[in-house]
Amino acid sequence: MSSREILSLHRAMRDDIQDLVTRRPLPGQGLPQVDPFLFLNHHGPQTYPSPNRGLPFGPHPHRGFETVTFILAGSLAHHDSGSGASVVETGGVQWMTAGSGLVHAELSPEQFKQDGGALEILQLWVNLPARLKMTAPAYTPVPAADMAQSSPGKGVSMRVVSGTQDAPIHSLTDVMLGIVSIEPGGHADLPVPSGRNVLFYTVEGEAAISGRPVLEHTLARLTDGDGIEATSEKGCRILFGHADPIGEPVVAHGPFVMNTREEIAQAVHDYQAGLFGGL
Repeated sequence: MSSREILSLHRAMRDDIQDLVTRRPLPGQGLPQVDPFLFLNHHGPQTYPSPNRGLPFGPHPHRGFETVTFILAGSLAHHDSGSGASVVETGGVQWMTAGSGLVHAELSPEQFKQDGGALEILQLWVNLPARLKMTAPAYTPVPAADMAQSSPGKGVSMRVVSGTQDAPIHSLTDVMLGIVSIEPGGHADLPVPSGRNVLFYTVEGEAAISGRPVLEHTLARLTDGDGIEATSEKGCRILFGHADPIGEPVVAHGPFVMNTREEIAQAVHDYQAGLFGGL
């Protein structure tokens, strides 16, 4: 295996949203994207009191990409203008293809707002190529029990939502995404096809890639190769993924990600005209 090495390390910036603890590793200083991974918010970990106002992500539009939300602790209610609706609990994932456009909301269920409790969420945006940006919107909730399980190393467990044969989601662009947990003293051998870009973010604890530390709340940009050797002295949890780079222009404006400014203007027009539907 030709092991990938660290090119650069990017610590997540603290950017709280109201009372929601928020760290943003991507985009970061000197790192606008890890094509096709565009945006990553790490919310929590924190404990909400009883009662509470819950999450602040009321109805808002998207076009041109996919959103993948990992619920590491707590619960999350999804509603969208394409009739998608569910509540996903700890360990589950919400996968939404915004495609040609929809309106959605990600809010705390009423029970959580009444009782409070632990909350930790990862919100990831994955770009779509020009040929798929206007694909039909779709939404799939994935409960924890449906995640694919594997053990790629000693003292290592991986829970996969997409990109393997037994994963519950078959993404439009063959994106692989999952959560890797390394026990203290564990050693992970993570295969990655050569030429694909890697998403490697330390959610909790400290990892090391080929012996070089990756501190907690840090995103590692890696060289090419066909695998990653990751270890952890005290144990860690990692958001891990890989995908073929799209290599197209990215023009982003708020909740829209397209290839040209003209397409952004059209997205704004279509949303204001009510073509995305509503909640």
